[in-house]
Amino acid sequence: MKIDLTDTTSSKINKALVQGRRAIGTPAVGMVLTLVIVTDEENAYDSLKAANEASREHPSRTLVVIKRAARSPRDRTTSRLDAEVRVGVEAGTGETVVLRLYGEVINHAQSVVLPLLLPDAPVVVWWPVNAPLDPAKDPLGALAQRRVTDTYAAEQPIHELTARADAYTPGDTDLSWSRITPWRSMLAAALDQVTCKVTAVEVEGEEFNPSCELLAMWLADRLDVPVRRSLSAGPGLTGVRMDTDCGPIVLDRADGSLATLSIQGQPDRAVALKRRETSELIAEELRRLDPDDTYASALKFGVDRLGEAVEQSAAPADEKAPEEPKKAAPAKKAAAKKAAAK
Repeated sequence: MKIDLTDTTSSKINKALVQGRRAIGTPAVGMVLTLVIVTDEENAYDSLKAANEASREHPSRTLVVIKRAARSPRDRTTSRLDAEVRVGVEAGTGETVVLRLYGEVINHAQSVVLPLLLPDAPVVVWWPVNAPLDPAKDPLGALAQRRVTDTYAAEQPIHELTARADAYTPGDTDLSWSRITPWRSMLAAALDQVTCKVTAVEVEGEEFNPSCELLAMWLADRLDVPVRRSLSAGPGLTGVRMDTDCGPIVLDRADGSLATLSIQGQPDRAVALKRRETSELIAEELRRLDPDDTYASALKFGVDRLGEAVEQSAAPADEKAPEEPKKAAPAKKAAAKKAAAK
């Protein structure tokens, strides 16, 4: 069932939700959270489709906030709120409200959303594109216990990662981190099978891919070893090589779906490691609403520190020699002996 409301208010939208539930014969509210999607018109359809698929696992009230750009000077001063209320089959297993904001009301989106939140239920805000640099200080982000961004959609993903680290607040997370969950699980399981010490790591993937950088930072943070980033044609992450004192451990995925795990002294194994859809990623993030300390630790390790570690480990010995301050000591001793002789 779909109810269209033009130039409306939050109170009228709430009444339309109650009316829609009664019309389909489900007056009770059986949703576990409120998911607020802040996006533009271009990406609204795909984002809402992913949220509806995720609602099969997490029944929720989905509020889609679309800030419409002004087409004329009159539009900038005229405030208007249009809404689509969807219940039943068109809204998955929950309820959906598509909010289109015009004019001055764009700057007060939190005032529109606040009356529509489910009482005594967690709030998750998701920015599929154009996320603020500090999600926790955003007026809509301040309403949520969990704030989901996607640095892969940014124009400069690596710079975006640095900004996320500087502004990190418990409750922040990113879909680029969710994309590497199967990789982290597989690598951790591989290390559990051996009693070897990891000495170096190489992460291979697309250039400027935030998931590759996050995986490299996670490995460097957890293993405390140099991690090298090498480039490939993709798609996404294509391989990880861990050098150990017992031989290399290699996880290679060339086609984006099936990977090969190689451990010294064991037969090669084919493992399913396909690239996941957005609906799977957002469903994973909705499973936990507490702060992700592992993500915070990897994010704060920093892309710059990772690059410095790689350069230091790759530099030849003769290049490092002039930088050592101990070289000056013999020269001083020789000068002192010469002065004593005189």
